[in-house]
Amino acid sequence: MKRISINLILLCLTISLSAKDKPNVIILLADDLGWADLGYQGSDDIRSPHIDSLAKNGIRFTDGHVSASVCSPSRAGLMTGRYQQRFGHEANSPPPTDGMDLKQVTMADRLKKLGYRTGLIGKWHLGNKDEYYPTERGFDYFYGLRSGSRSYFYNAKNDDKPGNAKAIEKNGKPVKFDGYLTDVFGQKAIEFINAKDDKPFFLFHSFTAPHGPMHATEEDKTLFAEIKDTKRRSYAAMIWAMDRAIGKLVDSLKASGEFENTLIWFLSDNGGATGNASNNLPLAGHKGIKFEGGTRVPFFAHWPKTFRNPRTFDPMMISLDVMPTSLAAAGAQEADLENLDGVNLLPFIRGEKNHEPHRNLYWHKLWFSAIRDGPWKLIYVQDYGYALYNLKNDIGESQNLIHAQKRRSEKMIAQLKDWKAELEKPRWDEAQVWFRTHSKNHIRIIEGE
Repeated sequence: MKRISINLILLCLTISLSAKDKPNVIILLADDLGWADLGYQGSDDIRSPHIDSLAKNGIRFTDGHVSASVCSPSRAGLMTGRYQQRFGHEANSPPPTDGMDLKQVTMADRLKKLGYRTGLIGKWHLGNKDEYYPTERGFDYFYGLRSGSRSYFYNAKNDDKPGNAKAIEKNGKPVKFDGYLTDVFGQKAIEFINAKDDKPFFLFHSFTAPHGPMHATEEDKTLFAEIKDTKRRSYAAMIWAMDRAIGKLVDSLKASGEFENTLIWFLSDNGGATGNASNNLPLAGHKGIKFEGGTRVPFFAHWPKTFRNPRTFDPMMISLDVMPTSLAAAGAQEADLENLDGVNLLPFIRGEKNHEPHRNLYWHKLWFSAIRDGPWKLIYVQDYGYALYNLKNDIGESQNLIHAQKRRSEKMIAQLKDWKAELEKPRWDEAQVWFRTHSKNHIRIIEGE
């Protein structure tokens, strides 16, 4: 009996030590952030000191992409590690009756199975009905909104409406909040990570900033008085508030002794939008289309315990890689990473593998498609045709080489068609009006080839 008790104690000690060694995982997700709109990305009018510090002391992905150029499908890919088109989550904003396929296993589901407590702060946008709710998809705790965007200030007239998917909720119940929403989200994130628990944590900190409406506090806007464009000034202030929340989160991690062993990811859900005064230059395009400005985003990983040599990582990667990399860091077995489109980046970052993580990347949404093959990128727009660019020589996608590179174009067109043949039919659609509005850049380039 004494031997059994000793063995039980040793087993519990082993489990405890194992849990202690596992890194915490945080995803910091901005919303509609422009490629050039952070200090470390070269901005001369927007300040983001806390984000810059994390980036400069981490692994900066210079060719890092999201799996969609709009919010909801991008988040579906991030949360599953799979191309979201494989389960019909192709169009943006699920209708009130639908959401992310319930058969999909989320990152929260998987990390919870590995002994993590899980929380989501901020924007969900993967289904409004209760069966799609974050606490039904692997999250122990949710404070935020079901839908895609809302005011940054509380308004009883709108927020107290029954069934309002834009209302702020805590684990299924609408709540009132005081102050500026980005600051509120930041405080709730700190409360989550500081909860007394022996488990490592996974926090999906999903900001609404700097997505419209362009709401900022007067105090924050005053800091950017030199920006004459009032919309751009509000945009800068919104990023400043997000950066402030991230700074406070980092301070809290340091105070608790958790900072060194916390894997922090930072990215945007897609490129800057046309309506929020963002800047994607020198990339072409914006949110909603398949030019680089729609899918290539500010992207880095920070983990002091493991990433001891800060640097840039230039090979092509994608947000689908966040899940398998985080799972591997948490001690998942190789079998746990099967059937994912993302790959574990740790061996590539450590130099254990010297080839590129991805030879090809794909994008598709209703009327637009694209494929990357190394530096080559092929874009398709329904009813208008194909365009081909060499991003190594032409990052701004200004020179269409579809005729000059006929053999390469034909090969990539065939690859893209083969991949699209594997996909499930979209579970919902979008209005053609949206397509006509957001495809002008693509059409102009392809028609002018």
